[in-house]
Amino acid sequence: MLPDLVSLALFVRAVDAKSLSKAAGQSHIALAAASRRIALLEHRYGVQLLYRSSQGVQVTPAGMALALHARQMIEQAEKLHADLSDYAKGVKGHIRIKANTSAITQFLPKDLAEFAVNYPDVKLELEESRSHEIAQALREGKADIGVVMDGVGFDGLDAYEYRRDRLVAVVPRGHALRARQSAFEKLLKYDLVALESSAAMMRLLSDAASAAGHPMRLRVQVKSFEAVCKLVQAGLGIGVLPEAAALDFAPLMGLRLIRLTDEWAARRMYVCVRNLESLPTIGRKLVEQLVGTERLPNKRSPG
Repeated sequence: MLPDLVSLALFVRAVDAKSLSKAAGQSHIALAAASRRIALLEHRYGVQLLYRSSQGVQVTPAGMALALHARQMIEQAEKLHADLSDYAKGVKGHIRIKANTSAITQFLPKDLAEFAVNYPDVKLELEESRSHEIAQALREGKADIGVVMDGVGFDGLDAYEYRRDRLVAVVPRGHALRARQSAFEKLLKYDLVALESSAAMMRLLSDAASAAGHPMRLRVQVKSFEAVCKLVQAGLGIGVLPEAAALDFAPLMGLRLIRLTDEWAARRMYVCVRNLESLPTIGRKLVEQLVGTERLPNKRSPG
């Protein structure tokens, strides 16, 4: 039998405050009752959880292990309560969506906002993630709908084309590269400000640099499109971003965009599900909104 959440929450507070009396106060129970709850936890597991002294309490190694699991259990319980509260308030559906950064910064917000207007009683849970992680989450049933970049393996998934974008170089206005469009190979003699190596875009750039026979001069790597633009503005190098995302920052930061002419710079995004036929009706409605009902029969073969 699992310990009750009140005792676990009390224990975590005692660990954090290094004081059982403070934890008791925060939990709105008497000190004697708090002491009894901790003693029952120690009896249940047959280990000492806290070292007690006149200065307060210190967590034991066994107590540290319990605190880790207790925090996870409390977090899950709070999430469960939040989810059920949504249903109590009239929510009639829940769709878990994972999407890559390019989709979230360019197209997905508007599309989800339109869906929310049509289905206000449906809860949309959106999480940003890398494309390969999204595909795996779908296979494991940890997400209902995913938006990924082309190049991710679609084995075991149904995938439908969603949107297309194009990569551009982002440079300061006074940069020596003056062209309005350029092949990526010409950028390789300059320092680059880039995204983390796990990003799908970085795999594209790395493959292109290898094909050109020139290594990328990566000066710094960051996690967001905005950070790339800020560092380009500061003169630390040039960046490569999706055009629509770059346009959100370039005018305000005094940056120029140079269109990449390489064929691979035109990218496709896909909406993926584990199985469209088994998706709940409200989930299918969202897929239809994202890709269009007329495009659903043209399912991309897994590969």
